[in-house]
Amino acid sequence: MASRKKLDLRKTLFLLPNMITLSSIFCGFDSIRLSGSAAFGSAGDDDYYRASLLLVYALFFDMLDGRVARLTKTQSAFGLQIDSLADVVSFGVAPALLAYKWSLYQKETLGLVAAFTFAAAGAVRLARFNVLSMGESGTPTKPGKYIIGLPVPGAAGILVSLIVANHAIGGDFGGAKYVYGFMALTCFLAFLMVSTIRFRSFKDLRLNARSVGLVLFAVLSSAVVSLQTKPAFVLVWLLSFYVIIGVVETAVTFPRRRREGRERREVRELTEAAAAAAAERPSLPPG
Repeated sequence: MASRKKLDLRKTLFLLPNMITLSSIFCGFDSIRLSGSAAFGSAGDDDYYRASLLLVYALFFDMLDGRVARLTKTQSAFGLQIDSLADVVSFGVAPALLAYKWSLYQKETLGLVAAFTFAAAGAVRLARFNVLSMGESGTPTKPGKYIIGLPVPGAAGILVSLIVANHAIGGDFGGAKYVYGFMALTCFLAFLMVSTIRFRSFKDLRLNARSVGLVLFAVLSSAVVSLQTKPAFVLVWLLSFYVIIGVVETAVTFPRRRREGRERREVRELTEAAAAAAAERPSLPPG
C-alpha cells in the first residue's frame, strides 16, 4: 500500500493571500452587479450605497493580502499579477461604473468619458507598477519608500467614501448641482494615478518624531472631522490628506530632485565622452 504524501504546510500558505485577493475581486464584482442594476438617478435606491460599502470591504482585503503575504513570506510574481488584476476590477472598473451611474450619467458623453478615463488610468497605473516592481529575474522587488503615481485603491477610495458620506447625511452630492465638480474630481484622480508624483508607501515607517507627529495629527484631525460632520467623512479626510502629503512633498522636493537629475546626467555624459575618446585614441605599438 502506497504511503500517503505528507501535507506541505508551506505550499498551502501560498493559497492564503491569493484567497484574500479573490475576496477583493468578489467585492468588486458584486459592486458592479449592484451598480448595473440600480436605476439612473433613483434617490430612494440604496444599491449605490451597498455597492460603495462592498468597495470599502475590497479596500480592506487589498490591504490585508499583501501583509499576509509578507508575514508568511509567500510573496510571488503570481501574487503580484493577480493583485493587480483584482485592483483593475475592484478599484478601476467598479468605482468608475459606480461614479457614472450615481452622478456622471447626467452629462451623457462627457460623463462616460470621465468614467472611462478613471478606469483606463487605473489600468495604466497598475501596468506601470508591475513593470517597476519586477526584478530582472521576474520576481517582485522590495517596495521602496515612495511609489510613483497615486495608488489605484486610494483614488477609488476617495470616490467611494464620498458616496458613503453623502448617504450618511442624506445629501445630494450626486445631483446636477455638483456633477461638474464630481466630474473634475474623477478626472483629477485619474491624472494623479498616471502622474509622476511620488506618494509614500509607508513600507519603511519608523518610530521617530516625524512619524509620531503625523499619526497624532491624523488621529486628532479625524476626531475633529467626525465630531464636526459625520464619522463617514473621516475616510474622505484621511484619503484626501494622503493625496495632499504626496502633492506637497513632490512640489517641495522637485527643485532638488531636478538638480540631482541634471548632475547625474552631466556625469553620465562626461563618462560616455571619456569612454568614446579612449576608444578612438590609437594604441601605441609594443616595444
